[in-house]
Amino acid sequence: MIIQLEKNISTNQKAQIIDKVTALKYKTTAVKTQKGEYLIGIGKKEFDIRNVGQMDGISDIHIVSDDYQLVSKKWKVKPTVIDLGDGVMIEEGGMALMAGPCSIESEEQIDKVIAHLVKNNVKIMRGGVYKPRSSPYSFRGLGNDGLKMWYKAANAAGIKIITEVMQVSQIAEMYEYVDIYQVGARNTQNFNLLDELGKVDKPVLIKRGISGTIEELLSSAEYVFSAGNENLMLCERGIRTYEIASRNTMDINAIAILKEKTHLPVIADPSHGVGIRNFVEPVALACIMAGADGVIYETHEKPEEAYSDGQQTLNFDESEKLINKMRRVFELRESL
Repeated sequence: MIIQLEKNISTNQKAQIIDKVTALKYKTTAVKTQKGEYLIGIGKKEFDIRNVGQMDGISDIHIVSDDYQLVSKKWKVKPTVIDLGDGVMIEEGGMALMAGPCSIESEEQIDKVIAHLVKNNVKIMRGGVYKPRSSPYSFRGLGNDGLKMWYKAANAAGIKIITEVMQVSQIAEMYEYVDIYQVGARNTQNFNLLDELGKVDKPVLIKRGISGTIEELLSSAEYVFSAGNENLMLCERGIRTYEIASRNTMDINAIAILKEKTHLPVIADPSHGVGIRNFVEPVALACIMAGADGVIYETHEKPEEAYSDGQQTLNFDESEKLINKMRRVFELRESL
């Protein structure tokens, strides 16, 4: 059960509502976000919601049967819109493109990628400054110094930044230099990190876990929302299965299913989803037709020289062709 409270609710009115819900054998949890204040009631007893909904201080009340409440589409039919400022929006009915290298490597590399994005009217640049690598001997990023260098160049060009945060201690030091915090597949169930990201007022993109279910992804988003941050996106990036022909198995089904289950924007990551450069384009186009609200993928001037994930990274010519095709496919989808 989700109870939306009125903005001007008094302390006494709130206490009376909590007492009423508690008497129905429901456990209540108060949630206050950037956009509203809620009471989440967890219980199994059936009751007439009008007995609660008519109380003073309540704006609306909804019964949600899912374990994840706040991210469910059952109570919030109007889709969530992520506003990054300067006219850059991530929303249903739009096609947000996010492109850039796996790792931020140098000032020269940053400038070249930004020039490519500006040329193709892509407003969001992805890249890693803290890189979770399978091997401890692989390149693990330039850290916050690299982020500051990247932010200076991107900000001057009107480009927004999305980058991965790996631990709680990095949130504050990264805050001034990011537009979207990314939670990577390895941290999808790092609940301490999710709780702390719920306390910031910047958007968060949560990637699906390496072997995570759709339900687990939605529950991860619930952690962030319930801690106070409604500005959330979900990302399908492929899951680990028994198949070894590609890096991961891109679950295109998940995009359509998530669009039905949640009001949050759904982003597709074909680079990690398939992990093979030649197949990034067809997978990306399929994701758009499945209903994705955006695509995040990897591009580098010379993928063969990239510090990480070069095998799944498009060069600039391939990237430009993909951008044009994605926009045409999106137009086709919207016309159907």
